[in-house]
Amino acid sequence: MKKIAILGASYLQLPLVKKAKENNHEVHCFAWDDGKAICKEYADYFYDVSVLEKEIILAKCKEINIDGILTIATDICIPVIAYVAHALALPGNSIECSLLTTNKSLMRKCFEENNILSPRSITVSEFNPDDFKSFSYPLIIKPSDRSGSLGVIKADSLNECREAIENAVNYSFSKTCVVEEYINGKEVSVETISLNGQHKIITITDKIITKEPYFVELAHHQPTSFSQDIQNKIYDITYAMLEATKVTNGASHVELMITKDGTVFPIEIGSRMGGDFIGSDLVQLSTGFDYVQAVLDIALGQFNFPAEISQKKYSGVYFLSENTKNLLPLFVENNKEEYIIKKEITNSSLQQAHSSNDRSGYLIYQSDKKIDLL
Repeated sequence: MKKIAILGASYLQLPLVKKAKENNHEVHCFAWDDGKAICKEYADYFYDVSVLEKEIILAKCKEINIDGILTIATDICIPVIAYVAHALALPGNSIECSLLTTNKSLMRKCFEENNILSPRSITVSEFNPDDFKSFSYPLIIKPSDRSGSLGVIKADSLNECREAIENAVNYSFSKTCVVEEYINGKEVSVETISLNGQHKIITITDKIITKEPYFVELAHHQPTSFSQDIQNKIYDITYAMLEATKVTNGASHVELMITKDGTVFPIEIGSRMGGDFIGSDLVQLSTGFDYVQAVLDIALGQFNFPAEISQKKYSGVYFLSENTKNLLPLFVENNKEEYIIKKEITNSSLQQAHSSNDRSGYLIYQSDKKIDLL
């Protein structure tokens, strides 16, 4: 029996905890018991401790003599996982990689140093109008170290920029934010798997996001509808980003923007599986590749690349909010659309989506064609 440490205990980690239990592993889960730690009911051992407490987690993992440590779909845990894995000589990414793939300021600098075409950007801790004299509006302001669209706002003027910076800094753990020139286009993510520095692209996910000034994801679809020529550009920049940020092991989630003229710009990279059910559900539904099993096996040093990963079906997820209230009829109990794999309303109150926390439910589908509901 292997002993696996999992950081985080929300619904995001539940597919990983369940997969580990299916494999007869002993699961040790670390997270605050804040009322949302649903994995507590499934893990063999639960530790009520912040996922940022790296020394406490390391000491406990030494005592347990764990065989692997990981998380899925959660940026905040990545540096601590790298720290513990490095200290215990377990499979994982370097501490440097963990910082390059969770801190947007370091990420932008890394892209620049590696000649990866990116929007012009600057990192600030407070508003100073002189910092933006050479920038062209509109601008995107985002906290340096948060995810889930928290604090991400588009600013069309100096006054809007001031408000957005104050907002983003308030969300940031490091009290800094990235200000960058806005790239207009369509957004995709790329789901990848890496082993000992070798990378494989699994699939490309098309995204539907809210209108400005917030950029919240309302739906995801696999496979992408972009042409093979654009896909080839996506592959090239994805491999360059993986190499630049020194990813060696595990899942990565790469976010890109494609402009009307076919230019591909990096948004960011996370050295973990994509959230929003992309990694935990959609990848296997569309390709047959068990992504959760793969990241678990990599963390335990027992993974081998599959011979081939190919698209077999279409899959997607829609999120319920005031923005997507036209989906409500699909959530009624007697609706039996064959393409619906699972659905849930998590909050009966529908809100305008200003971050992913404002979404009130989800619907996951699998089909022989893309299901377009918006």
